[in-house]
Amino acid sequence: MSIVNISAYKFISLDDLPALRERLFARCEALALKGTILLAPEGINLFLAGSRAQIDGFMATLHDDPRFADLAPKESLSATVPFGRLRVRLKREIITMRLPAIRPEGGRAPVVDAPTLQRWLDQGRDDDGREVVLLDTRNDYETDAGKFAQAVDYRLASFTGFPAAIAADRARYEGKTVVSYCTGGIRCEKAALHMHGLGMEHVYQLDGGILKYLEQTDGAHWQGDCFVFDGRGAVDKRLLPAQGTDA
Repeated sequence: MSIVNISAYKFISLDDLPALRERLFARCEALALKGTILLAPEGINLFLAGSRAQIDGFMATLHDDPRFADLAPKESLSATVPFGRLRVRLKREIITMRLPAIRPEGGRAPVVDAPTLQRWLDQGRDDDGREVVLLDTRNDYETDAGKFAQAVDYRLASFTGFPAAIAADRARYEGKTVVSYCTGGIRCEKAALHMHGLGMEHVYQLDGGILKYLEQTDGAHWQGDCFVFDGRGAVDKRLLPAQGTDA
């Protein structure tokens, strides 16, 4: 397992997108990295794979830019590179919700870290005694691979369907603590901000998403595998390619 796979994102205003795209593409190409980098006015979202030296070289370059100096990627290992090529793309949003009023860089929704969430699930309530409801913000084919036990799953065809789904189901969450989650944190961050904007209380995002939960805990309360958007298809609780995948 010599290939390091990283994923990371940050919501931050970017106004030099074409130049930034060219700079990051050139650096990745020089390092022979493969994967995808998405750039938008609201920030950066990336998935890359390569050797430890290649990944460290890219992160050093990224951290030289003060806007990305605090970017800390989530890592997992595979035997082969699970991407066929390199893409650095400009988009309107790094994760599409089609609600431009949401600006996560203006202030994050409250977060709960992985060990705290596991403790809440173990004890059956949060530290204030409220029932905890887990809310999966991913697409239906992702939740088919695995999800938290008892999580609310709206069977979304795409993330753009989330606002309508939550609007029709707000009563479910009254008086409870809601923890939204996704693969790496980007969707559940936007989802939590949207819910706060609706006036919903006690809404958190799982910091770092499923990948960070599996990294920092023993995986209790998680069932199945975690779908990933590359050639591995999914990773197991050890963050290794799930059985039946080639990477």
